[in-house]
Amino acid sequence: MSILDKAKIGNSVQVNLELSKDRLTKETIDAINVSSLGKISDFRITDGKGIGVILKLSNGKEQWFFEDEIDLLDENGDVIKKNNDKKENNNFILDFLRGINYENKNKVSELLNPINFFIWLFVSFKDIF
Repeated sequence: MSILDKAKIGNSVQVNLELSKDRLTKETIDAINVSSLGKISDFRITDGKGIGVILKLSNGKEQWFFEDEIDLLDENGDVIKKNNDKKENNNFILDFLRGINYENKNKVSELLNPINFFIWLFVSFKDIF
């Protein structure tokens, strides 16, 4: 489930500093250390794969974060649990693909076998994912 399904501009979130401190300035890290809470002021496409958020921090400045670097908060200030069902399914498929091995074929009959072609195709795709 994407952050867009649950979050709206103005919602409060909590920044996970451990996931983002390698790319933040000292000023931003100090502001998050004072208070890890922020308010969503806008959404941005990050790198074509996801949505990021622009947060207004405790020092009044704005900083963008990837959606996995923040936790959404409910009305009581409790963290809303993320739904990772899709990722678990992807991991199962990737684990299956990683378990398939392909050995080069030398005989013409082995090269023409469609099953060998599909095994080669699956093994080739696991490098993409």
